[in-house]
Amino acid sequence: MKATYPSSRRDFIKLSTIAAAGTLLRPVGYTYAAEAPAPLLRKFGKTNHLVTTLGLGGQGSIQWTPDGVDPVAIILKAFELGVNFFDTSNMYGSSQTNYNAAFKKLNLIPGEDGYDRSFRESIFLTSKTLMRWGKPGWEEIDNVRNGSNGEDVQCAVDDLKRSLSQLFGDGKGNYPEGAYLDFMLIHSITSFEEVDVLYKGLETPLKPDENFGALVALRDFRDGTNLTGTNPKKEKLIKHLGFSSHDNPAVMVDMIQRDEFGIHEAMLVALNANDKLYFNMQNNVLPVARAKGLGIIGMKVFANGVMYGEKEGFSRTSSDIYRKVGSPDLPSHELIEYVLNSPNMDTLIIGIGQIDDEPLKCQLTQNYYASQVKPNSLSNEELLKIEEKAARMKNGRTNYFQMEKNGLSAPRDVKVETLGEKTRVTWQTAFAEDVPLSHYEVLLNGKKIGEVKHQPQILKSKPFVFETDKLTDTDIAVRTVDENGDRSYVQPKGSTINTKASN
Repeated sequence: MKATYPSSRRDFIKLSTIAAAGTLLRPVGYTYAAEAPAPLLRKFGKTNHLVTTLGLGGQGSIQWTPDGVDPVAIILKAFELGVNFFDTSNMYGSSQTNYNAAFKKLNLIPGEDGYDRSFRESIFLTSKTLMRWGKPGWEEIDNVRNGSNGEDVQCAVDDLKRSLSQLFGDGKGNYPEGAYLDFMLIHSITSFEEVDVLYKGLETPLKPDENFGALVALRDFRDGTNLTGTNPKKEKLIKHLGFSSHDNPAVMVDMIQRDEFGIHEAMLVALNANDKLYFNMQNNVLPVARAKGLGIIGMKVFANGVMYGEKEGFSRTSSDIYRKVGSPDLPSHELIEYVLNSPNMDTLIIGIGQIDDEPLKCQLTQNYYASQVKPNSLSNEELLKIEEKAARMKNGRTNYFQMEKNGLSAPRDVKVETLGEKTRVTWQTAFAEDVPLSHYEVLLNGKKIGEVKHQPQILKSKPFVFETDKLTDTDIAVRTVDENGDRSYVQPKGSTINTKASN
């Protein structure tokens, strides 16, 4: 076999720098091997799964395939490298059928001659649904989207079966016995109204004759039950459930905190080096998801190519796909290292535009080596330098998919109760800006009477609590303090919030 892969990650870093400078011939003095080094693995949340730090994204050229690019070859090369986490969606055009073609070559189709069950059990396959309702006949609600590339899809259950048919079956609605998804995610939640719909039948009484949210219906296909009436065969077609988003951290936290039913085990979230220039994920969503035990999947590390000059917006045609490897001003490996440096990140999915037998030209090979990093490998100074480089790209206006920065927020929904001889103050979590939250200060007539340490709040039903001897004066306020000492004020009954007041 031809020696193709750099023998070490150290060689890779040096070679990728050469490649970014425009030199694509192999320089002397570097050793190559027939196989890439074995991939690093991380534990995926509270599951027992070990996933590769690089996952294959289902978009890029697998969805929008340029002339001269073979999407199946991209998938096969990911398997060759040892990648074990694979992403797709019912919103990704031909992505699922391209996986099907690859799976046939790899003996991953249940029921076919040579089916390799142990190989199938060694990989983790994720698909997604943008349908918010569990069965057909749903009502239109403002700020609640329902969508699928499937013409006949009317609910999340339809999308599930469409995925299995396109990935393992005939693409016409049929799928073989033994087909399953490791993860089925609710795709791209953006509003509190969507979360309300998704939890119908869980937070509210389940009425099978009426409609209900996607979560309770998909749970039936995870557990092999038929509580909703949508799974009369009591099939088990899903191993784990979760959700994805790249928009509003407050909505994502709401999705996590309302799960008192053991639903979510995975979250797909946008994270890149410009995250802190927006309402950020790393200080708000990731700590809550990790405390809840979710497996965390990163995406948008290159902001869909915007970091490298591509136009802002989601890809709509094959011409939108970025097919180069980084740039001299912003090496791609640094952006990948930035994300995977977080101990709150388990795997990072990246869509691939271009592969090549020459490692210096191959996005997939470059991304693979870059992802071979352990948590907390970078110093704060190194992280800051990467942030500074990324912020120079389009003046930081790269994350078109992410909500604008809101500033350090005050505690939410502050309540004061008298319980016998005690006064009890409760509140819901605040949201951080550039640095993590530190603690909350409870004030009486403007003077601090107590302090509560901030920690990730994993359930809405379990707010932060401060108790003291009974107070006759109810002029009580709670303010947030972050690790920089910045403070925000809020009054108990929703008064005006004064953010980032002086110390």
